[in-house]
Order: sequence, then structure tokens, then C-alpha cells
Amino acid sequence: MSNKVELVCPAGSLPALRQAVDNGADTVYMGFRDGTNARNFPGLNFDERAARQGIEYAHSRGSKVLLALNTYPQPHNWPIWTAAVDKAAEIGVDALILADTGLMRYAAKTHPDLRLHLSVQGSATSADAIAFYREQFNIQRVVLPRVLSLSQVKRVINETDVEVEVFAFGSLCVMVEGRCYLSSYVTGESPNTCGACSPAKSVRWEETPQGRNVHLGEVLIDRYGENESAGYPVICKGRFWVNGKLDYAIEEPTSLSVLDILPQLIEAGVSAIKVEGRQRSPAYVGQVTKVLRQALDAAEANPAGYTPLSEWVAQLDKVAEGSTHTLGALERQWQ
Repeated sequence: MSNKVELVCPAGSLPALRQAVDNGADTVYMGFRDGTNARNFPGLNFDERAARQGIEYAHSRGSKVLLALNTYPQPHNWPIWTAAVDKAAEIGVDALILADTGLMRYAAKTHPDLRLHLSVQGSATSADAIAFYREQFNIQRVVLPRVLSLSQVKRVINETDVEVEVFAFGSLCVMVEGRCYLSSYVTGESPNTCGACSPAKSVRWEETPQGRNVHLGEVLIDRYGENESAGYPVICKGRFWVNGKLDYAIEEPTSLSVLDILPQLIEAGVSAIKVEGRQRSPAYVGQVTKVLRQALDAAEANPAGYTPLSEWVAQLDKVAEGSTHTLGALERQWQ
């Protein structure tokens, strides 16, 4: 793959894929319409026919396609995951994004020419961990979890010859990806095996005189007032009574945005920046892709003179959770 920093954008549907490609994505990533991917929501993802159409559309316009098989198969359904690997190789994806070591072993042995990326769900945060995946499964790229500071990202890049991809925009996760059990505690289904944090069948909305209540399973996780924006309900971003105060007890809704530090990421040697959001609308994908394409091009053309345009910030904040953005762990001082 090219040494130029890739812009990797989400495709939860064929219209979203087209929006990403048409607005400047170098690469799109998608998933099959089942529990093999970590955005297994009704109405999202690709069957074989749509996947082939998406790959043809992207390739004909110079964009690559990655397929996320980033959940963890269980003994009783292992053949579903291996069949997904085989299908991905057959339809011509450019790389697989994997988290499970057994599935990596299968892919590496069965399709040795198929490029493999280590998913953020694999939670590899050190050069030694990444080296293990490279030595055992020939992983070519790692997607770093959103818990590392910028200095830690630089250290990982300096200590590994594996390509490094970091998140550039989208929802944050309070946990190290791949290790969250909050949703499964309430619903009985793990996002890491079923592919959905807050599965739709467990979500229930209720109109009351006090406001619009949203439940996950039997747990009331938020109440929205009239005209208050209501996001998709997840435990970590719910509001709860703690010590007599009602507030976001675990994490306040906000989105990661790396607009301010694009030159530093480029200088550090990242291979790709990634947009979160296969569950988002095609309009969201198109808007975010367009802004980041312009910003990345500007940062690469003139890193010393780069300054994020106010219109870029405003456009991204419109689609950010809580209409705000943060650098998250990237600006932390921990080592």
C-alpha cells in the first residue's frame, strides 16, 4: 500500500460506501450482514451481492475496500466466521480486519496472499504485542486503541515495522476496545461475540410525562426532555444518579477529532487515519469524509503552515456526539 497517509472511512451500506468514495476516501471498510462484525445492527452491512457492487464501485474509482471480521467466534459457530474469511477472499477485498487469533491463523494458512490488519478490538497497545501478531500471522497493519497518548503512539510507530492506523474522528469508547462488558451485563449478549453494543432488540423507548425514557434491557439509562437530542443508547453514555447528582457518570457524549494534530500524526509516521461510524448515515459519512480529505491534503501539503479552518471544525461538530469534540487520550501526559 502507498506511503501516503490513507483516509479510511466507514461504509455501513452501499449508499454510505459511495458517499465515502465520492468524497475522497482512499479506503473504505465494511462488514457482512451478521455477527462477524462489530456493527451488527438491523438494516446495516452487506450481503454478498451488495459487497461485490461496493468493491467494484470503489476499485473502479481507485479506492480500496477492507472487510471487518472483528468479533470473536465461539466453538458452536466457528464455521460462520471461517466462511466469512473465504467469502471475503473470493469477492476481492483488499484486506481483512481481524481480532481473533484463531481466525487470523485460519486466514493466514488458507489465504496466504490476503492482507491482514489487526483490529482495534484486538487491543494491541505495545510494540511487543504487535510484533507477536506480525510473527505469528503476518499482520501488515494495526489499528491502535483510543487509549494511547500521542507520545505513546509515536513510540509504537518507532518500535515496529507494522503499519499503524489511528482513529481520526467519531465516537469514543470508555473501555479499551475489545474488553467492554457493560452491554453484556445488561443484555446477556457480548458485543465481542454478537457484534452489537446495545443490540437493537434490547433497546426500548418510552414516552412519559417526565420525558422520553430509553431502556436497555430492564435498565433505565437516560431520560430526554422536550427537543433534547437523543443519541443511540449505550450504558457508558447514560445519565445516572450518583451521590444525589444526575449526570453522565461514566463518560459524557463527545467525539474524537484529530483536526488540530494532523501534522503531528503525519510526522509521527502513521499510515492511516480512520473515521468511526459504520452505523452512521450516508450523509454523515459524506460530510466527515469531505472535511477530513480537505484537512489531510492541507496538512500534507504544508504541515508547518497548517491550521484547521473554522468551517471544518463547525461541520464536524454538527455531527459529533454532544456537538463537541476532544483529542481524548491523545493529549494526555501519561506515558
